[in-house]
Amino acid sequence: MKILMINKFLYPRGGSESYMLKLSEELSRQGHTVEFFGMFDEKNTVSNTANEYTTNMDFHGKTWDRFLYPFKILYSFEAKKKLGRVLDSFRPDVVHMNNINFQLTPSIIYAVKKRNIPLVQTVHDFQMICPNHLFYSFSENKPCERCLHGSKWNCLKYGCIHDSKVKSLLGVLEAMLYQWKKTYQLVDLYICPSRFLEQKLLSANKLYEGKTFTIHNFIEKHKKTAMSSEQTPYIVFVGRLSKEKGVALLAETAKKLPEYHFVVAGSGPDGDVLAGLSNVTLKGFVSGEALTNLMANAYLLIAPSVCYENCPLSILEAHALGVPVVTMNYGGMAELVENGVNGTLADAATPESLIGAIQKNFDSAYYAAVKASCETMEDKIMTVKEYARVITKKYQDLIKR
Repeated sequence: MKILMINKFLYPRGGSESYMLKLSEELSRQGHTVEFFGMFDEKNTVSNTANEYTTNMDFHGKTWDRFLYPFKILYSFEAKKKLGRVLDSFRPDVVHMNNINFQLTPSIIYAVKKRNIPLVQTVHDFQMICPNHLFYSFSENKPCERCLHGSKWNCLKYGCIHDSKVKSLLGVLEAMLYQWKKTYQLVDLYICPSRFLEQKLLSANKLYEGKTFTIHNFIEKHKKTAMSSEQTPYIVFVGRLSKEKGVALLAETAKKLPEYHFVVAGSGPDGDVLAGLSNVTLKGFVSGEALTNLMANAYLLIAPSVCYENCPLSILEAHALGVPVVTMNYGGMAELVENGVNGTLADAATPESLIGAIQKNFDSAYYAAVKASCETMEDKIMTVKEYARVITKKYQDLIKR
C-alpha cells in the first residue's frame, strides 16, 4: 500500500510529529511505501520523491513576507497546488493528515478529494471545533467550551489565542471559513485518541457521525532499572512547562506540601513559576533512558493540566512502567485513569483537590493496591506495531469502499 503522510512539520518537534514519524516507520517496516508532505525546513528528516514542500513560515522571523502570513494561514493556495503535484507523482492509495493548520491549512483537503483518494486525519487537538484548538481560555486559565455550541466570535471576545486580539481574529476567520465551506465533511475518517474528543466532535456537528474511530495512542515500552532503596520517594511531572499544563497549580500544590519532593522534567515558557521552590527539582528537558528511569522510579506521576488533555503519553508511559498517576477528573486524562484503581483523580483544578489526591497515595494500603494494579497495565497499552495493524485495516476498509 502507498501512504502519503501529511504534517506541517517533517522533523521531530512535538507530539504529532513523533506520532507520525514512528507510525510511518512501522508502516514501512510492515511493507508499505510511505512518503511525506509538509513545510520545507532544513531539519526535515523525511521527504517525498517529487521534492515538493510549502515555503517555510517563520512566525518569529523579520523577513518582509511575514506580512502575507495572515492570508496564507487561512487558505494556502501554495500548499494545495504543491500537494497536487505530490499526489500526481506518488499516486497514493490513502492520505493520512495530522496537524495541518496555519502552515498548510485545510485547503489541502480539496487537492486530495479532487483526486478521489481516501482521506484520514488523526485529530491531535480540538482544532475543528475550537479556534484556539485547546478548549482552554488563557485569560481565565480554565477549560472553555463557549465556541462548541455558541458563536466562534467568543474566541475574539475573550482573546482565547494567546491573549491576542489579532491572533484570535484570525482563528475565528479560519474556523468560520471552513465551517461555511463544510470542508471537514470531505474527510473520510477521523482517528480520535480519546472517547472524550470523539464525543466533542459528535456533539459539535452531525457531519462527523459515522466518520470517527477512537483508539488510544501507542507508546514505546522500555525496561526500567532498579531503584535504590535509599532514594527519597518523589512525585514526577513530565511535560511542557506552560500555563495550560497546570504549572502554576503544580507550584501552589508543592508550596503547600513542603514534606513531599517533586521532580520536574521539561522546559517551556512558565518554568520560572517552579524555580526557587525548595522541594522542587527542575531537571530541564530529559529524554531516552534517563527519562524512562526517572519515571519508572517515581512514587507517583502527576499530570495537573488545567486544559482538556487528549491522550497524554506521560500517563500511558507511567502505567507501562507500573507507576500510579494523579491527574484531573476531566478530558482524556480521566479516561486513562480509573480512580482508586490505577491512579487518583482530583475533582477540581485547585491545590486543595490535588493535595487530597496526592495524600491518598501515602496511605500504605491504598497505595499498595493501586501500585499492584499498575504493575499489570503494560500489556494493556498498545505498541506501535499493534497500532499500525489497526490503522492499516482502517485504510483498507476505506479503499474498498
